[in-house]
Amino acid sequence: MGISNRIAQITKGTFVVKPGSLFPALHRMEEAGWLASYWGESENNRKAKYYRMTATGRRQFETETRQWATIALAMQSALEA
Repeated sequence: MGISNRIAQITKGTFVVKPGSLFPALHRMEEAGWLASYWGESENNRKAKYYRMTATGRRQFETETRQWATIALAMQSALEA
């Protein structure tokens, strides 16, 4: 399953990421050291590029998650006011 399809699946269609947005973002994250890539074969025996999160990427993910949690809490408070 491709990354775009997986994002749509786990968000129940809330987020649909087009390749024109996805691949530049993956490239930027790889350049930042958050992802590492390697070539392999897909389920249908085609050449495919795979990504894995690096330790630096994991730390960045945790930082971003905390920031989004703070924003979500602030938005919830504002909407309930």
